[in-house]
Amino acid sequence: MTTLTLASRWNPIDWHLTEGRIPHAVLVLGWAALFALAVGRGRSWWRVRLPAALFTAAALSLLLDVVVDGWWHPFPEGTPEYVTWWIAVALLGFCLAGYRFRRLTWRRRGIALGLSGLVLLMAASEINIGFGQFPSGRVMLAPWLTKTDGLVPAKVGQTVTVPPEKVLDEVWRPPADLPTKGTVSVVSIPGLRSGFKARDAYVYLPPAYQANPRPLLPVVVMLTGQPGEPGDWVLRGQLNERMDDFAAQHGGLAPIVVMPDQLGSTWANTLCLDSKIAKMQTYLASDVPFWIHQNLQTATGRKSWAVGGASMGGTCALQLGVNAPDVYGTVLDMSGQEEPTLGTREDTVKAAYDGDGKKFDAVDPLQVMARKKFPDTNVALLVGETDAEFKPQMEKVYQAVQGAGMKAKFELMPGGHGWVVFRPGIVQQVPWLARQTGLTR
Repeated sequence: MTTLTLASRWNPIDWHLTEGRIPHAVLVLGWAALFALAVGRGRSWWRVRLPAALFTAAALSLLLDVVVDGWWHPFPEGTPEYVTWWIAVALLGFCLAGYRFRRLTWRRRGIALGLSGLVLLMAASEINIGFGQFPSGRVMLAPWLTKTDGLVPAKVGQTVTVPPEKVLDEVWRPPADLPTKGTVSVVSIPGLRSGFKARDAYVYLPPAYQANPRPLLPVVVMLTGQPGEPGDWVLRGQLNERMDDFAAQHGGLAPIVVMPDQLGSTWANTLCLDSKIAKMQTYLASDVPFWIHQNLQTATGRKSWAVGGASMGGTCALQLGVNAPDVYGTVLDMSGQEEPTLGTREDTVKAAYDGDGKKFDAVDPLQVMARKKFPDTNVALLVGETDAEFKPQMEKVYQAVQGAGMKAKFELMPGGHGWVVFRPGIVQQVPWLARQTGLTR
């Protein structure tokens, strides 16, 4: 074992945070801390202060639930139950510490705060395990550790020609000096036709894009969930690393991946529709492809272009597949919804179309597929096998895409809803995307 391997193994930022000894130790310490805070001396503690702490934690949890899911409503499907539970546990830890404070010395107050901090750490760890957001410290620190590059120049003099009966990797011969890694760039994609004010997008260009003659690579537009950021697929999903792994096995070839903003801000929800909220379909089906054609040298035509996403981004990908089929010939929908939503159909139609249900029906993907056939569209659907909220919706979507004549597949992944499914999901589906877009056989 080399020194470099040992250094990597013992680097704390690479230790697993969602499985193994660390989350188990945090769980044990957290419950021990909560037990220590709950046990006290004297009748007043057991008869008054402990019941008061329990009541206060329950009241605060209920109030938070009303504010988040009843008033703010950032998640159309509501806050997951396990998240609500662990937030309540964390609040209980602080309430128990608070009801002890008045009778403690300063030293013991510090201990009580430390114990409540351990309870909070336990709750945060369990929520992170559920979502799979930060599998390691390196992913948590990715916004500061990830290196971005300037965009590779758009045009070269020569490109690789692929005969009609061939796919790209059958005719491609990588040069000896080809880089081993692709590039990640942060770019601005203006809403020239839509008027949408988007946050900066991320672009992954595989190693082969830096060659001359250059292969004309397929394009995959990847969309994040809501709440989300355009860079989530790089910063949380390590998509660039997965693409580099694929490229290493295919002479530097991998799809170009463009990760635009379909939200406008972290908590916004544009529904991916052209509506009074935003002209999002125009942005993703017109503005983004126009920018790509102007700034990148890629394969053209719907057979070489795919759109994918997770959660709300998966719903959006399906919408584009049926409402802009001339642009995107392949769809990857991971844990999406059966229709764009702000919670209820009534709320959605009111916010998007001033209550005009016919306008919503015209673009609702399941209703579009009930009216039209898409025999030349490829669709991959995947969802977590324990995702009680989204799995039934994805099963309904699968029936609809089959009815619309699409070339479809449906797969279950271990886990629930979040990066615990999306991260391995994209690894599993990259070869499929490459085949559907003419990169590999």
